[in-house]
Amino acid sequence: MAKIPSLFLFLSLAFIFSPSRVDSRQAFACVGSASHFPFCRTSLPIPDRVRDLIGRLTLDEKIRLLVNNAAPVPRLGIGGYEWWSEALHGVSNVGPGVKFGGNFPVATSFPQVISTAASFNESLWEEIGRVVSDEARAMYNGGIAGLTYWSPNVNIFRDPRWGRGQETPGEDPVLASKYAARYVRGLQQPYGKDGNRLKVAACCKHYTAYDLDNWKGVNRFNFNAKVSKQDLADTYNVPFKACVVEGKVASVMCSYNQVNGVPTCADRNLLRNTIRGDWGLNGYIVSDCDSVGVLYDTQHYTSTPEEAAAATIKAGLDLNCGPFLALHTEEAVRVGMLRVADVDSALANTITVQMRLGMFDGEPSAQTFGHLGPADVCTPAHQQLALEAARQGIVLLKNTGRTLPLSPAHFHTIAVIGPNSDATVTMIGNYAGIPCGYTTPYQGIGRYVKTVHQIGCRNVACGDDALFGTAERAAHSADATVLVMGLDQSMEAEFIDRESVLLPGRQQELISRVSMASRGPTILVLLCGGPVDVSFAKNNPKIAAILWAGYPGQAGGTAIADVIFGGFNPGGKLPVTWYPQEYVAKVPMTNMAMRSEPSKGYPGRTYRFYHGDVVYPFGYGLTYTSFVHSLAQAPATVSIPLGGPQASFRNSTVMGQAIRVTHANCDGLLLDLHVDVKNTGEMDGSHTLLVFSAPPAGRWAPLKQLVAFKKVHVAARSQARVTLDVHVCKHLSVVDRDGIRRIPVGEHSLYIGDLTHTVSLQAENIKV
Repeated sequence: MAKIPSLFLFLSLAFIFSPSRVDSRQAFACVGSASHFPFCRTSLPIPDRVRDLIGRLTLDEKIRLLVNNAAPVPRLGIGGYEWWSEALHGVSNVGPGVKFGGNFPVATSFPQVISTAASFNESLWEEIGRVVSDEARAMYNGGIAGLTYWSPNVNIFRDPRWGRGQETPGEDPVLASKYAARYVRGLQQPYGKDGNRLKVAACCKHYTAYDLDNWKGVNRFNFNAKVSKQDLADTYNVPFKACVVEGKVASVMCSYNQVNGVPTCADRNLLRNTIRGDWGLNGYIVSDCDSVGVLYDTQHYTSTPEEAAAATIKAGLDLNCGPFLALHTEEAVRVGMLRVADVDSALANTITVQMRLGMFDGEPSAQTFGHLGPADVCTPAHQQLALEAARQGIVLLKNTGRTLPLSPAHFHTIAVIGPNSDATVTMIGNYAGIPCGYTTPYQGIGRYVKTVHQIGCRNVACGDDALFGTAERAAHSADATVLVMGLDQSMEAEFIDRESVLLPGRQQELISRVSMASRGPTILVLLCGGPVDVSFAKNNPKIAAILWAGYPGQAGGTAIADVIFGGFNPGGKLPVTWYPQEYVAKVPMTNMAMRSEPSKGYPGRTYRFYHGDVVYPFGYGLTYTSFVHSLAQAPATVSIPLGGPQASFRNSTVMGQAIRVTHANCDGLLLDLHVDVKNTGEMDGSHTLLVFSAPPAGRWAPLKQLVAFKKVHVAARSQARVTLDVHVCKHLSVVDRDGIRRIPVGEHSLYIGDLTHTVSLQAENIKV
């Protein structure tokens, strides 16, 4: 998302900076004389209320509710509603549903998702979601925001060039799934006696196999993603399933692209059969903005616009971001392509979510979250959480001779150099709002020591060397040098994919020249969402340390300085593989295959399937202390009970020994691992324990896959026990070529930090 018309964007910006002030929201529905309708009775079950309301609507009124800027129904006392609000990493004004101003000029801006994912901290993700929903509800109560947020983005970061990879939790399906479920829970915070009421409604996007925006003439509007059943089930759909099944998300957004020749928003199998049928979505399915129009106008999937309207609604689409369904659905009904019952079914899903949000319960101020207001936005606690998230997301990639942390007592003057050294807007990435305030890297470092500042390049494009000389002189005059380099939204963003993973322009030359001139150690700090090939810096002995800070949010400068000077011990891990430039030179973005094909020279994608050299691997990250692991408890053998009348071992196996997951009794089938983590260093620190598995050799299997992780804080010279549960059916299974998930019988290798443990999986009562 999203295609935003320029006039619409202009009007949105004009409203944002308007001096007008809104103190409170008028009730959406069910006040005054309108409150007598049965659909307003909170004592009735929501399905009964929804049926009553739909039964009172005319066809024209129904159709005008099928789009994001839903029209009011004055005769029933129902207001208009803008469905499109964004909250990827803080309440955002990208969509028209949020308009900063008046009592709400700002909101807490957390690190971009790729940075927060690097923390590998599930409780942090949920807490960020809770804080964002506090601020969202407060702004809704103030009349300047909606309650339906089209976040998070849980697409797999398949290719390092994708401009929107920064919005995602990374390349691993388990990591993305856990992030999705926890952030959604934090946002939605279900309540009520049956847990069916929502604080706000989240939306997982963009379903599915969407990870190309604009690359060498191929864009998201005309791209047909050719995806195998195996990769769809094993990689692309995994986070979306977790959103629905584990996170209980209220919405899923279908994407612009086609999958195997069918636009996702018109694919009945993907929408009605899978999301709603197999996974049991309790909510609505929305199109990416203008994607229904795109499948007709650009992809020419249907011959007429009425056919496009009918095809999408019948496939399971409930809401159109954009005007297309409002313009063409009535004619589709008139000519018999679509039934009124199909429209009613779509409305039932959207109105149900509105009722779960309390929008038909009368005055907002009298509801569960009606007390939230301006005092609940940008609170000191919220801003402290943004700082903590930024700290936890920083990854230490290099630290020669333990150069870091620097001591302010020994390094009195620091040269702070680079086009991102005094960055503000760059730090918050895309889909951000207006932050509470900024602390730039230059400002953060200046709180510790005296600084000398030079930008070196006018911008990240770094097109000339005009400022190199002054940067070199600054480095030579200081006790140490911090170079803050990388990318920004001019290089990677929505509709901007990269063709190279090298640093842009002459950045590499600036870094090398400054490091040579520096009188003291040189520290390279990278602000970027996607990976960059910094092999030259990794191998340069003059560059003592490298930090990846992602896009660290409003408090990024403070977090970077805290790590550099030892106020915080870094513990982040890379959520994506950092490839060399040679990789992208031989792998087209349009190839969606995850597994390698050596006969065709295709090396595969992500750490799970890639064969080749890397700059830095997935899960990599150093710290200022050291940790060792010892295995306290782990099973050597696990017996898998078969369940169901047809679940014999014989009909559960294919190509050797692999039990179909649907033929196993998976309830409570867990590997219980107990690991002691000892901090052998002199500094307290947080450690992320990653557990990978490698299944028995077979044609379906990944090289290894993440199966569990946990963040633990361990004081210096002390020890903590970590307990992890590995779900056998979810995490020790693999997917065959037909998209069927199976559990390989035999010996699985578990890589637990620096330990290796073997566990044998056996079918119950069957000897193999």
